[in-house]
Amino acid sequence: MSRNHGFSVLRDESLDEYAARAIVLRHDRTGAQLLSLVLDDANKVFGAAFRTPPECSTGVPHILEHSVLCGSRKYPVKEPFVELLKGSLNTFLNAFTYPDKTCYPVASTNLRDFYNLVDVYLDAVFFPRIPRAVFLQEGWHFEWNPAGELIRSGVVFNEMKGVYSSPDSVLGEFSQRLLFPDTTYGVDSGGDPRVIPSLTYEAFKAFHDTYYHPSNSRFFFSGDDDPTERLRLLDDYLGRFEARPASASVARQQPFAAPKVVEMPYAAAPGQADRAFVTVNWLLPDVADQDLVMVFDVLEHVLIGLPSSPLRKVLLDSGLGEDLAGGGLESELRQMFFSVGLKGIKPGTSAQVEQLIVDTLTRLAAEGLPADAVEAGVNALEFSLRENNTGSFPRGLSMMLRALTTWLHDGDPLTPLRFSGPLGRLKARLAAGERVLEDALRLWLLDNPHRVSLTLAPDTELDTKRLAEEKAELAAVAAALDEAGRTAIEADLGLLRQFQDTPDTAEDLAKIPSLALADLPRDETPIPQRIVAAGKAELLLHPLETSGIAYIDLAFPLAGVPDHLVPLVPLFGRALLELGTERYDAVTLTRRIAAKTGGISREVLVAGLVDAGPDIVAARLVLRAKATVEKTPELYDILEEILTKTDFGNRERFTQMAVEAKSRLERRLAPAGHATAGSRLRARYTLAGATGERLRGVSQLFYLRELVGRLGDDYAGVRRDLETLRDLILTQSGAMAGLTVSEAAMPAMEHALAAFLAGLPAGTVAPKAWTRPVLAAAEGIAIPAQVHYVGVGLDLTPTGWTFDGADLVASRYLRMAYLWDRVRVRGGAYGAFCSLDRIAGQAVFVSYRDPNTEATIEIFRQAGRYLMDADFSDEEMTRAVIGAIGDIDAHMLPDAKGHVALARRLTGDTAERRAALRAQVLGAGMARFRQYGEALNAAAENAAVVVLGPAPSLDALGTAVPGLSRLDVL
Repeated sequence: MSRNHGFSVLRDESLDEYAARAIVLRHDRTGAQLLSLVLDDANKVFGAAFRTPPECSTGVPHILEHSVLCGSRKYPVKEPFVELLKGSLNTFLNAFTYPDKTCYPVASTNLRDFYNLVDVYLDAVFFPRIPRAVFLQEGWHFEWNPAGELIRSGVVFNEMKGVYSSPDSVLGEFSQRLLFPDTTYGVDSGGDPRVIPSLTYEAFKAFHDTYYHPSNSRFFFSGDDDPTERLRLLDDYLGRFEARPASASVARQQPFAAPKVVEMPYAAAPGQADRAFVTVNWLLPDVADQDLVMVFDVLEHVLIGLPSSPLRKVLLDSGLGEDLAGGGLESELRQMFFSVGLKGIKPGTSAQVEQLIVDTLTRLAAEGLPADAVEAGVNALEFSLRENNTGSFPRGLSMMLRALTTWLHDGDPLTPLRFSGPLGRLKARLAAGERVLEDALRLWLLDNPHRVSLTLAPDTELDTKRLAEEKAELAAVAAALDEAGRTAIEADLGLLRQFQDTPDTAEDLAKIPSLALADLPRDETPIPQRIVAAGKAELLLHPLETSGIAYIDLAFPLAGVPDHLVPLVPLFGRALLELGTERYDAVTLTRRIAAKTGGISREVLVAGLVDAGPDIVAARLVLRAKATVEKTPELYDILEEILTKTDFGNRERFTQMAVEAKSRLERRLAPAGHATAGSRLRARYTLAGATGERLRGVSQLFYLRELVGRLGDDYAGVRRDLETLRDLILTQSGAMAGLTVSEAAMPAMEHALAAFLAGLPAGTVAPKAWTRPVLAAAEGIAIPAQVHYVGVGLDLTPTGWTFDGADLVASRYLRMAYLWDRVRVRGGAYGAFCSLDRIAGQAVFVSYRDPNTEATIEIFRQAGRYLMDADFSDEEMTRAVIGAIGDIDAHMLPDAKGHVALARRLTGDTAERRAALRAQVLGAGMARFRQYGEALNAAAENAAVVVLGPAPSLDALGTAVPGLSRLDVL
């Protein structure tokens, strides 16, 4: 057994699925475990994971996850995490709390930056300062509001109030917890807001002492860095500890003797009084059996993965609900579970939904699953596994999380990564005619008594009751305080404010490792591109290594769409993929797409055009498709079918789609209120902003409600509208097609794409004028929530401001410094963001899960003054510039590179402009920061305000925000 830097090599093997060398090691002194993957991936990943099973719902693992990143032995500043965010080229920097583990991953393509991140995170998890003030800030504390009333606040406390305001989140949380009443999965590791205040500082500290030890850890590296250096970095920390017995394990839940039925209330708005939720949930076997995991992965896709999947289709065709509920297969815990149901059902119909699910599964087990559905499920899973396309999420991090599913419970970390064996065995069994999926369905679903049916019933008074109960409880606590009690609260507040108000010293800040400007590339890495004409269309060709996959983006102009049909475009795009065609019905079409391709998706791209003014918009319907190179003829056949022969006569299915879209937008308001506020603000300033809001925001919700009402009486008219959109949009005139594939495959693929486009209709459509709505300067959007989402928009164009790349640096710095400190740290909100539209000239500020309203609005308005008065050191400015370059140079996989190049072409964002912007970013200094601050400060005189939150808060805010117009959307 070889040894190196205190580690012994247990296994050294090839991991063919990822062209990687996999080394499994154990630290001799502590027993810490390491999985080290060596592969050709510049996006290097490190992660530390600890088993952290909570015993109750105080949220102690979650609060600790926040807190260890608030200063450590070697880096004794208040927020090393934020300092890294300010001045790193990281491609990922975060932490996760799971029901059974806490993970601390980082990633970077820059080697020196990567080592810096690893060192800061290792010091944070093993040697955090976590003083009482950090517990009060990140967890919870008492304070008095301006009215003199005792209240509670804290970052995690307010975050979880936001989580519990979302019925979807509550449904998912309790679908799991009720299946695992006797294990750690039966409590909320994130924290229940009603339980969090029972957590003490002493218990918080003890949790770290118990679980954050090398003997309870799993470490992970992947990428093209030196595997020996990885060991040295780790041993420098692990060598300071001694081994001790493992401090944690996750017990298996013992099976139920009979199914259970549970009903709980959820906080509903007045318009949701007739909408309940139901899930039927089954406990499944251990994840250690990866052959069985593969069976359930395919079975999930067959049952509910496609619009035409048999269980999904039966549920939606029943008319009992508006949309599918449940998370499907959960395979990241020690024992898997399966969850499915319906949202938007009538109260009292849960039993009907459950019986329908059981009857459908019984029929499928007896008659057999459709062969084409099984083929589609197997192909979709295999394509996904082999492509390993994780989007902006680092591939290495995805592999780490998969490895942990078995590794955390003392299993083999490589088993979940070696998918070829289980997949090959499953395909062989299916090819031999074995009823693998049907047998699993019967054994683990139909004949499994460990089943829980959960109903969330609407209660329009629940929020009011909870608020009243919390207020009464706090009033009772305040009334019972003696002098010592009040003194203790004041002492805690004093400790907290002193901690927050005391600036980090320059000496301590200098300890945070950072790059220098000389380490930054002066020029962007170009995306290879060749532009050629193809009839009336244009091809953008990107020769990149794609592992045998062709990525195709088809962008069709929307300029010819009449104004009244613009809000119908998103549903039109979805209809192309789900309604069926002249040759294929909806079921056959969706299964053929899954069986023969890597998938086809759609999006509506809306953006401002460079130097074109506020009333010009680049708007396209984009179809994104992918397939292995050898299957592209079948992909083009499918694309030609849906673009020219879609049958819009399926009223029942189109109505389902419209109801689903409406329901999803309604449910999105609470968990993503910051996005709604930002969209509503941008709608005030430009045609691009207004169009985006009409397609995705509150205006889209209002449109969908009208459309759903129209479908019953005038589907013939709706069908004509859909056919009109096809005639206006899906032509080769003005179309732009992006193709990303290997250099070797490019000539043949270019020819095939050009021939495909030549077969499209050649019509030319005159542009139409689109409207920009007139919105109130201040809006309050009422939603059932325990927290707020506050937005402020500042229009810089009337101030005489013109864009400079340094303004992006200043905007980013505001987010990482000023807003983080004032809105999150001091205000207790979970997050605060600001963005600058460099084309249109507006700055938008939003907060997330915020206990405040008026105070946050004022903080946003004062952002310009902060920049005007600030005086940053050269080191601080350097960090700000490095962080901005990191954003600009975000790591992209090949398909993303092709898509970004397409968007740049559509908006007029040229290489020359980006080079000028980059030079301005690299040259950013205090003088330009102050100029930008002056523009923000001047624009604050006419700030627009949008706040989402509970109605009583909005009514109270009306006195502080003149002209606030309340909008009840639910």
